[in-house]
Amino acid sequence: MDELLQVKDLSVSFYVRDKEVEAVRGVSFDLRKGETLGIVGESGSGKSVTARTIMRLLPSPPSIVKGGEVLFQGMNLADKSDSEMEAIRGKEIGMIFQDPMSSLNPTMRIGKQIEESLIKHRRMNKSAARNEAIEMLRKVGIPNAETRYSQYPHEFSGGMRQRVMIAIALACRPSLLIADEPTTALDVTIQAQILNQMKQLQQELGTSIILITHDLGVVAGMCDRVVVMKDGEIVETATTEELFANPKHPYTIRLLNALPRLDEKKKPKLAPLVKREKDDVPLLQVKSLRQHFDLGKGQVLKAVNNISFDVHAGETLGVVGESGSGKSTTGRTILRLNEATGGEVLYRGIPLQQLNRGEMKRMRRHMGMIFQDPYASLNPRLRVADIIGEALDVHGMHEGKAARQKRIEELLDMVGLNASHAMRYPHEFSGGQRQRIGIARTLAVEPDFIVCDEPLSALDVSIQAQVVKLLEELQQRLGLTYLFIAHDLSMVKHISDRVAVMYKGKIVELAESEELYTNPLHDYTKTLLAAIPVPDPKVESQKKLVINQEASKADPYGLDASQFVEVSKGHWVAIAGA
Repeated sequence: MDELLQVKDLSVSFYVRDKEVEAVRGVSFDLRKGETLGIVGESGSGKSVTARTIMRLLPSPPSIVKGGEVLFQGMNLADKSDSEMEAIRGKEIGMIFQDPMSSLNPTMRIGKQIEESLIKHRRMNKSAARNEAIEMLRKVGIPNAETRYSQYPHEFSGGMRQRVMIAIALACRPSLLIADEPTTALDVTIQAQILNQMKQLQQELGTSIILITHDLGVVAGMCDRVVVMKDGEIVETATTEELFANPKHPYTIRLLNALPRLDEKKKPKLAPLVKREKDDVPLLQVKSLRQHFDLGKGQVLKAVNNISFDVHAGETLGVVGESGSGKSTTGRTILRLNEATGGEVLYRGIPLQQLNRGEMKRMRRHMGMIFQDPYASLNPRLRVADIIGEALDVHGMHEGKAARQKRIEELLDMVGLNASHAMRYPHEFSGGQRQRIGIARTLAVEPDFIVCDEPLSALDVSIQAQVVKLLEELQQRLGLTYLFIAHDLSMVKHISDRVAVMYKGKIVELAESEELYTNPLHDYTKTLLAAIPVPDPKVESQKKLVINQEASKADPYGLDASQFVEVSKGHWVAIAGA
């Protein structure tokens, strides 16, 4: 096959406060026509900097290309003027960015944003460009393309906005498409649809793809060859099958080992070190819980719609589902961060909705929450000691400064940090370290029950594995009970005793972890499981995505007329018309 792109000994540095940061060091690889090349690695490995250097999109200063060549169809892109690069971008090389909302113009209709490149690069008149834009919307799977053509980005879901980005990137039929983490912010079912769409369009248009991701499961299903990057350097290059079957570099092996696999048996849970009395009464009981939001004009969003479940002491109940399914709202309503519209939450038999403000404040000593975004949930103006110490102060859990400082240091040690970290600010830590600080703050008041609200979604896969291990060790050591909310079913399987699957405000299936994954009964659960990428090229090549064709309907699974039925011991499922 002919080489479309050759990157030779590329080095890129950033200059920050007169200090040089080497972001990319001596990177070399090539891409053949019609091929998909995966570039994988954790945050800070240099993946996106490499892609933006190819496109000449890095600002200079502070970035400087220190050396190397980027040859596209034999042309050195470094030698091209800005106007020549403008002619190449869009027409010859397209790019899909990670965040579609910040990449689309919020003041411009979707159709016009696709038309721009068609008029500029393909010299179409307005009428022809409009027809082609509508056709591209159809090709990327957007229903009612003629209507959607005139809408604005905020009127589209995250998955639909990403489809629009693909339509813009492919409108001029470029030879090369660079997809920079194109599915990171998307649910697994939407991710599967987007990747499937990219494959179909690649076959139709003959486009070569560079897929940048940290998800090796996605790589297994999409790529022909893989480049693994660490600290700005390439540490391994191989065909996809070879890399997964026989990885050579310790870093590649570590990445692969960090991935929880859906098709692997769950590891035995760590035996608790804290002895508990016989648990006849559940620690937490949720009964017919409802959380409705008034949207105005007679519209009501039933974010949580009449759900019931129990959580026993020392147990981890996983709650999974797509964005908008009601997972996080359930967690917040249980803790009374949102006031419930109806139903009951009993903690140790105490009805939380009946407690006054002072009583609820005292109850919160026993109930904590770990938030999704470890940066946004920490006060950037406070040092770590005060972030953790604030909880101790509010509940009067120390006697004097010395006792307070000692407890803070104990908590930092408990989550794998040390006393020297206490006087630093949140911005001085990595994402994984910030999440550890958030966990230490939650543990400060010695809770029995913790709502973990998507605590892993902002982290790299190897950091996710570290945080999960930490949560399991803390549960073993302190006898904690978790409500673990996530959309990553692979990780949920391995940390949870039981799993509840939510869809549009309702629980559609609830069972023991292994039972749910080996014997899913509800169509939505089957769809979720089928959409999860497995880090194995052979498995991915044989997989067929199960998508509910009626998913665009208001009630595609007949939930409004369903009943929650126990079909076997501990295995509950919503059955339509039951």
